[in-house]
Amino acid sequence: MQLDSAARQPMPSNTHSASDVLIIGAGHNGLVCAGYLAAAGLSVTVLERRSVVGGAAVTEEFHPGFRNSVASYTVSLLQPKVIADLELHRHGLRIVERPLSNFLPTADGRYLKVGPGRTQEEVAKFSSRDAQRLSDYNAGLDTLADLLRSLLLQRPPNMTDQGWRASLAELWRSLHLGRSVGQLSRSQRQELLRMFACSAGDYLDDWFESDPIKAVLGFDGVVGHYASPYSPGSAYVLLHHCFGEVNGRKGAWGHAIGGMGAITQAMAASARARGVQIHVDQPVRELLVERGRAVGVVTESGEAFHARAVVSNLNPKLLFGQLVDPAVLPDDFRTRMAQWRCGSGTFRMNVALSELPDFACLPGRQAAEHHGAGIVMAPTLDYMEQAYFDARTHGWARQPIVEMLIPSTLDSTLAPKGHHVASLFCQHVAPELPNGESWDTHRETVADLMIDTVTQYAPNFRASVIAQQALSPLDLERSFGLVGGDIFHGQLALDQMFSARPTLGFADHRTPVRHLYQCGSGTHPGGGVTGAPGHNAAVEIIKDRRRWTRA
Repeated sequence: MQLDSAARQPMPSNTHSASDVLIIGAGHNGLVCAGYLAAAGLSVTVLERRSVVGGAAVTEEFHPGFRNSVASYTVSLLQPKVIADLELHRHGLRIVERPLSNFLPTADGRYLKVGPGRTQEEVAKFSSRDAQRLSDYNAGLDTLADLLRSLLLQRPPNMTDQGWRASLAELWRSLHLGRSVGQLSRSQRQELLRMFACSAGDYLDDWFESDPIKAVLGFDGVVGHYASPYSPGSAYVLLHHCFGEVNGRKGAWGHAIGGMGAITQAMAASARARGVQIHVDQPVRELLVERGRAVGVVTESGEAFHARAVVSNLNPKLLFGQLVDPAVLPDDFRTRMAQWRCGSGTFRMNVALSELPDFACLPGRQAAEHHGAGIVMAPTLDYMEQAYFDARTHGWARQPIVEMLIPSTLDSTLAPKGHHVASLFCQHVAPELPNGESWDTHRETVADLMIDTVTQYAPNFRASVIAQQALSPLDLERSFGLVGGDIFHGQLALDQMFSARPTLGFADHRTPVRHLYQCGSGTHPGGGVTGAPGHNAAVEIIKDRRRWTRA
């Protein structure tokens, strides 16, 4: 006989009054979900394990006087509908666009700048053929990105065993999706198929001949993705990073004044204005289940919070591996969650600087447009592939991939006058080191390697470093619940996407436990600071509210 979790342990004596909805985790998707639910008239309580809301989208002081976006570090994918519906601008959010999208120093001492109205001329320095093909490439990619945008804020068709009525509804949803795809031309449908199946490297090799443009575009195929740019499926990861926009400009990248924490602080302010109760320093120990239905949670301090429904913003592997009694889950679902693949080749650093980097290919220590770009230090796709091979073999790339942003060039609130902060998003490193070695032992060695890598391109960089904060995959997991350092809460692979995210039959944000939902990046459409999973989960939860019965 299987026992519910409520039957396994005595009820805690410190019990809070019940809410309509209890959300585990005040990351951005949890806050988005809370805001929409509260707007629908539901009473909502949010529990956050850390002392600050925001999850991985937070701004913190890492050295006296120096603040930065500690984990997530740039804005583009945040949904305009979410910004508008939650009135984030009214609650203090301000986003500015980068002066350039990207800046790539090359191995031969030249450079490539990428930005609106600039890229074609810049690419022509390396290949006139590539410059001529660029507009067709962008037009094709924009068409596919527009299709993806149209699917972000609706849940995928769900494969269900719940009878003919439910199956008919999902069939209708599938037909609607089919009509959207059917509006593409045959060649566009072929490109869409290639995007889902092939590698970013192969896709870009078919379009271009020069290394710099392939490198700067191919970087999006490995961002947070522990793979070679020539790994099948990495083309979709590239596309995933193209559906964003900033202040109405599609494909643009920007910075939130005050850092990424300004986004989640605005979300929290919006939620509180709608009556949401947010409790920090409240890590959840277990889900309470009665008669197959989620009824609340118990925190690590022994406090019980009850609700008519519970929503998790956690990585599915954490939710079902640590908080839910395995006895209340079907065997096949439990197996699927145990096999949920996580792991990003990410090593994240925040650096306090006495001056701006002086790049050998474009000298100058005064702020210039390239200092405000995403600075990609990985000159070729082959270089990126070798970085992945090294990480698989040795634990980290001997010549790593580094993207550097210097947000203080756009935001004077982050550093003392005349000083700067830099975000280093570094790849590839192994989520788990070989031979059982610990990241605690090798963190500083790898951090020094990353600083050295930047210094190869900007010789004054190491000498300008005042302080640094290094976060290995293990640190990202400990601090933010990013299992294996996975910024997406689960790899963006074909069997972990769309109707299969997190598994077939549960793409509708529901779970095998009644009244337990998921709203995090482990659901469609996946990772990035989008707010889309939180929005989509709220839509489904609001549909179910009439079916709930109080305990």
